Amino acid sequence: MAEPIAASRLQSSNAHALELDGVTRQFGALVAVSSVNMRIAAGERRAVLGSNGAGKTTLFNAITGDFMPTAGKIRFFGEDITMLPPHERIRRGLRRTYQISQLFGGLTVLDGIFLACRGVSRNRFSLIRPKPDDVNMAQAELILHAVHLEDIRDTMVATLSHGQQRQLEIALALAGAPRFILFDEPAAGLSPTERRDLVAILNALPKHIGYVIIEHDLDVALRVSDYVSMMHNGKLFKEGTPEEIENDPQVQEIYLGGGRHG
Repeated sequence: MAEPIAASRLQSSNAHALELDGVTRQFGALVAVSSVNMRIAAGERRAVLGSNGAGKTTLFNAITGDFMPTAGKIRFFGEDITMLPPHERIRRGLRRTYQISQLFGGLTVLDGIFLACRGVSRNRFSLIRPKPDDVNMAQAELILHAVHLEDIRDTMVATLSHGQQRQLEIALALAGAPRFILFDEPAAGLSPTERRDLVAILNALPKHIGYVIIEHDLDVALRVSDYVSMMHNGKLFKEGTPEEIENDPQVQEIYLGGGRHG
């Protein structure tokens, strides 16, 4: 059973970026996500944690429209998006990254970011080459700086290290003025130095951009989140601040083997 959620957090409001009411996703007889209720404020940074098979990525897929919920409602800034296709959710400012990189290896880093910016702009179908003052190119340059990729702007994506690819995925999620981002294990496979860089990138994002991060690395998750939701067997198990979750004996016993590991 999930810990009780304060009534003030469950009240529907335009101040919420995401509102999940009884979201359930079944695959035949398997209930991957069961009756999840969640309120995430605009600009909030939320971590969703849990062991493998807890239902975290399935919950992401329901929010983004990759898998429609079997039951329940999803609202994005007050609008019911439960049955909208993924591209309509993107148009409304919802973005995500994936556990497995989905990048165009034949482009340079800058061209890849520019293409992402143009893909969510009004002139996305134009075949005219960008001018020096192109607004999408200007945004791509700003994003390059935000994710610390300026030094490899002209490098082919296919030659990037794993850590650089993860940074580029964050860059693509920032294209087109997103309102909210879902990060699916962005620290997976990163070195300690790359993880520190990731934490710096996420903490430096504009405050109006909220996000949810799924992450197995507790050190990363707790350093970049305002609030934490723990999942277990497809259900919300416990919620609290990073400090409350880190020091909770039940969380330590189930997820951390009886104590915090670095």
